[in-house]
Amino acid sequence: MTDKLTAGARLVPPAPTPQPPPSQPPRQGKGKGKGKPRGALAWIGRIMGLFAGLLTLGVAGAVLAGFIAYQRFAADLPDVTGLRNYQPRMMSRIYAGDSRLLSELAVERRIFVPYTAIPEIVKRAFVSAEDQNFFLHGGVDPIAIARAAVTDLMTYRQGRRPIGASTITQQVAKNMLLGSSEVSLARKAREAILAIRLDQSLSKERILELYLNEIYLGLQSYGVAAAAQSYFNKPLDELTVQEAAFLAALPKAPNNYNPFRFPDAAKARRDWVLDRMAEDRVITAEQAAAAKAQPIAPAQYRRPDMVAGADYFAEEVRRRLIDRFGADQTTQGGLVVRTSLDPVLQAAADTALREGLMRYDRRRGGWRGPVARLPAGPALRTGWEGQLGQVQRPPGMLPDWKLAVVLEASDTEAKLGFVDRAAGAVPRVLPMQMADLGWARVAHLPPGALVPPPNLQLGPTPRRIADVVKPGDVVMAELAPATAGQGRNAGRPERLLLRQIPLVQGALVSIEPSTGRVLALSGGWSFEMSQFNRATQASRQPGSSFKPFVYLTALANGISPSQRFLDAPFVLDQGAAGKWRPNNYEMDFLGAVPLRIALEKSLNLVTVRVANQVGMDAVAQTAIGFRLFDNMPRVLPAALGAVETTVLREAGAYAGLAMGGREVVPTLIDSVQDRDGHVIWRAGARSCHGCEDPLHLPVLADDRRQVVDPASTFQLVMMMQGVVSRGTGGAAAKGLDRAIAGKTGTSQDFQDAWFGGFTPDLVTVVWIGFDTPTSLGNNETGGALAAPIWHDYMAVALKGRPKLAFVPPPGVALVAWDSGWGTVTDAFKPDQVPGASGPVGGGGIPQAEGPGADIAAPAPSSAGGVDSALGGLY
Repeated sequence: MTDKLTAGARLVPPAPTPQPPPSQPPRQGKGKGKGKPRGALAWIGRIMGLFAGLLTLGVAGAVLAGFIAYQRFAADLPDVTGLRNYQPRMMSRIYAGDSRLLSELAVERRIFVPYTAIPEIVKRAFVSAEDQNFFLHGGVDPIAIARAAVTDLMTYRQGRRPIGASTITQQVAKNMLLGSSEVSLARKAREAILAIRLDQSLSKERILELYLNEIYLGLQSYGVAAAAQSYFNKPLDELTVQEAAFLAALPKAPNNYNPFRFPDAAKARRDWVLDRMAEDRVITAEQAAAAKAQPIAPAQYRRPDMVAGADYFAEEVRRRLIDRFGADQTTQGGLVVRTSLDPVLQAAADTALREGLMRYDRRRGGWRGPVARLPAGPALRTGWEGQLGQVQRPPGMLPDWKLAVVLEASDTEAKLGFVDRAAGAVPRVLPMQMADLGWARVAHLPPGALVPPPNLQLGPTPRRIADVVKPGDVVMAELAPATAGQGRNAGRPERLLLRQIPLVQGALVSIEPSTGRVLALSGGWSFEMSQFNRATQASRQPGSSFKPFVYLTALANGISPSQRFLDAPFVLDQGAAGKWRPNNYEMDFLGAVPLRIALEKSLNLVTVRVANQVGMDAVAQTAIGFRLFDNMPRVLPAALGAVETTVLREAGAYAGLAMGGREVVPTLIDSVQDRDGHVIWRAGARSCHGCEDPLHLPVLADDRRQVVDPASTFQLVMMMQGVVSRGTGGAAAKGLDRAIAGKTGTSQDFQDAWFGGFTPDLVTVVWIGFDTPTSLGNNETGGALAAPIWHDYMAVALKGRPKLAFVPPPGVALVAWDSGWGTVTDAFKPDQVPGASGPVGGGGIPQAEGPGADIAAPAPSSAGGVDSALGGLY
């Protein structure tokens, strides 16, 4: 039964086993087989879920931290949009009147070159060296950052500076916006943010243009154009492949790759750049190999030929540019400045002034001793070249002078050794002869004295070489070429002439009166020794060179050149200050003297009487009108030049006389252009009548202010011609054969010596004196000191110029008349001609007061009084 049931049971289908829901996987049993993997996967899933959650939280936290950091670092970053119109710092250049370079003004030596003008090989060389993915990334290069991070980790704790991954854009952001090179994550973060903003705001071309013009490349050069000049002395567009690669090697460390100092390191770095360029397919492998085979051949930069000896002029131009445009635009604005300087006349001015100062120094200054001393003895004779090379060149020593050491000396001759650099630094020995040393009387001055003491006593005239120099003395000397003998005069061998830097100073200004353009300006012996410009910055008393403006005032008020004034003692009662008694230079009295003769002889007593008659207020208005002073005290001593002015101001005032009484403003600058070539300032533009009509000749109108009428001014000019032909200024015009008007000037106690003179087309004023007002010595007048310097300069300046005469204006007559000191020719207005009907002198102005009369002192103006002891002399 059981079997049957069993068999039967087998025939009955078994009841279906309950199945889990389809969404649940079948459970695995324990033990071997499929049950064990099912549990492991569950745990892995849980762990992965945990990690995914943590990762999500980490990413969210990082995003939040990054956002906070971004907000922090980006909060005060500069605006990048300003770089769209950024103007880089560029040097300004000053040019002379003949377009030769006079000076360069710069804080950073940079020559800006626009992107389109930069050679392609230069651009690609810098991109290969500094930022290979520059044209691909968005301001920051993640691949370069990762590469730098790996390298920094591998070299951690090795004491090496971390390498960076700055792109060109980041470098622009750092240099031009951040201005900081500190090594910190904060700075790198700020730099990266700015780089991304820059990349979004500017084109790649503009960013690269800024980089290539701003990057510092050593040798005080900013930008690739300046660097091409500094390292290879050539313009940017002439660089070869290897030279462009070398410039691209410099940003990493310009000083370390200086080819003048470290040629091997420079070549290694350049070759690395060439490999990068080949890798980037900027050049071929063959071109790279050929370039690497070439050595770096640097060439010292040579500035274009610059005008020598014009430092005082250039510095005055710089000061005026700063006054007008400000320091930043002057030194960083890329200005092109055209000046009035004539280099030929400037050289003549420097030479004439220095020769005049040396003449005075030899006559009055004496010999002040050697520059230095070397130990005498056998060592000096055998090794003097090396010892002499250790002696510092004194400031102010002229370029063609030489330092020489006395090797041996006899009574009549010394042997001096020097290094002749003009002949290739060759040691030479030449004689110095006693015949050239008669001037070298020993002067005993305190060490470092800048002016001679009062009543300086010089030693006796030297008779032997030993009275002047001894073996071991180092002196300044000038090479004198050999001269051939003629007739009874024996020739002289090549020799050395003893020289020293004078203590006395001087200044010279030369002006073109028709325009006011300053053609030459010398402000002292040497700009190297003293940058103080005595032509524009030193206020000194003009002495009798001021008298023409007193006489011009009288002429404008109707006084005639022939009208007589009394040359006799004059006393001015100044109340509590006592009585002022001026005197003539000659300490004599000539009685009644015509105005013309009084100016020729520079008579102080006549001048004071003329000034008193016309009034010091009128005299002051005349002087101020010609811009000789800004203000002037209305006191009689000022009529003799006891008031201060500058050489440049007096030159401008004398130019006004040459121009018939018009105001002339001296100018050193003709025009100024900005970096784009636009004229932003021009001097003395005149109105032109008929310039628009090609059928008529244009007429340039002289719109300058008329200070004094032309007739009176011409009368004065005729009288001033007598000063140089018959009077105190005879040394100025000697042998020039020109129409010259002028006036000497010497201040109280011979402290200042002046001569101002002019032809119809050229005005020159010369001043001589010590920086600290000190007597030049008895009888050292303007006629003796300044007039010969004026003559030497004008002899050069007038060469090639036409001979011009002063043209009388309408309304005056030229008449010869007997002055009592000879027959002279003067200009007379109607009713002033001597011997004609009507009063000579005109205007109803009374004659001068009688001799010895006491006159009340005029009240000083608001400008203050003048020391009554001061006054012009001669």
